[in-house]
Amino acid sequence: MELSVLGQNNGGQQSAGGCASSSCGSTNDQLSHLPDNIREKVHNHPCYSEEAHHYFARMHVAVAPACNIQCHYCNRKYDCANESRPGVVSEVLTPEQAVKKVKAVAATIPQMTVLGIAGPGDPLANPQRTLETFRMLSEQAPDIKLCVSTNGLALPECVDELAKHNIDHVTITINCVDPEVGAKIYPWIYWNNKRIRGVKAAKILIEQQQKGLEMLVARGILVKVNSVLIPGVNDEHLKEVSKIVKAKGAFLHNVMPLIAEPEHGTFYGVMGQRSPEPEELQDLQDACAGDMNMMRHCRQCRADAVGMLGEDRGDEFTLDKIESMEIDYEAAMVKRAAIHAAIKEELDEKSAKKARLAGLSVASVQNSTSGRYRPVLMAVATSGGGLINQHFGHASEFLVYEASTSGVRFIGHRRVDQYCVGNDTCGEKESALAGSLRALKGCEAVLCSKIGFEPWSDLEAAGIQPNGEHAMEPIEEAVMAVYREMIESGRLENDGALLQAKA
Repeated sequence: MELSVLGQNNGGQQSAGGCASSSCGSTNDQLSHLPDNIREKVHNHPCYSEEAHHYFARMHVAVAPACNIQCHYCNRKYDCANESRPGVVSEVLTPEQAVKKVKAVAATIPQMTVLGIAGPGDPLANPQRTLETFRMLSEQAPDIKLCVSTNGLALPECVDELAKHNIDHVTITINCVDPEVGAKIYPWIYWNNKRIRGVKAAKILIEQQQKGLEMLVARGILVKVNSVLIPGVNDEHLKEVSKIVKAKGAFLHNVMPLIAEPEHGTFYGVMGQRSPEPEELQDLQDACAGDMNMMRHCRQCRADAVGMLGEDRGDEFTLDKIESMEIDYEAAMVKRAAIHAAIKEELDEKSAKKARLAGLSVASVQNSTSGRYRPVLMAVATSGGGLINQHFGHASEFLVYEASTSGVRFIGHRRVDQYCVGNDTCGEKESALAGSLRALKGCEAVLCSKIGFEPWSDLEAAGIQPNGEHAMEPIEEAVMAVYREMIESGRLENDGALLQAKA
């Protein structure tokens, strides 16, 4: 069965955003081992399921401006349309405005399954606004999953209210379990009407986070833990965080890179704290993956993001635009249910096909080799649909895959500035091309639908082989085909020198 709405925006246009892979994350079938009631909660949640984020959209509503802690990596902005990071919004909404916006989005983008409140401050530091939004949505849009993201300071006293409003997905940002580490991340918290600083503040925050996690798990609420990787501050410590939150029942761990550009105005940005290199992030995610499921497809969304992960259609749903919309949500729910059922059918068929193809691909590699071959990282340019269908110069991000004799797995995404922004400017953005080369560090091939002569030469000079021979082919099949070609050409045999150089 082919479903025309999959991977598309309303109106049949191919989505330009989002991750197009069919196997993001740490496992090929992250949900297969789960009981039916848990699978039902996550099968169409784009943040909790690797597979779901290729087909289902999410949105955030910015109803929570206040925050009860200060983080060195955060600078909230309430009227910004240019930055893509947590804590940033274009407009703060009342609960009533938020509900109308949610219904407008759900009616226009039927693949939207999840509504989250994630700021721009902390939702639980604004409990009345947050809970009133959830109350109205549970009554007026019962087919939408409701989620909340919190720093955890006020979580324990809110758990019962969250459960009452049918919130069954909660994200807690936990960056440490050691107050000494926490004091380097959080300059202060606001607790019991007092501003508390240093190690004492971090100790209170950690205790509240852990208590809230335990209370949520005891009530059957799924918990995702977000952790910001800050080189030199909590990088090694996050392995301990992962072990502890898994032991307490967290469902998923999302280790994401620090965003610390100076222009954002954060303390870390101004003070020159560096962000992690892609290899550092991957190594830490792999180290933590032995303890629990890892989320690798996070896009660190704005607090008012709308659409598939990796895209933002918020400009289509500003207050002035939704005021004039006529919304028949009863009719919308019927349409949404039909589309969701069709997506599920396609996912089931795709999963079965993928298993067959993976078995053949891996067997082909293993049977054609007599020794062990190292894994290879490859970057892919795609505009959606699980295909290699994007020009190198048009890519604003590359998806990175690891190919090995065990198969193909998704590693993560690397953002870049577009090298080519139009026929008259292609090739002129030297700094963008240099940035792409830096972003592709560690990759040995880049697969795209087309590429110009100049970037081709620069990529080869950097040790990255451009490949435009698999245009419009499924990503994982193409990656495995290139891997087989590399084996057959002898590039992966007896490559100890290269491995030693990379170590």
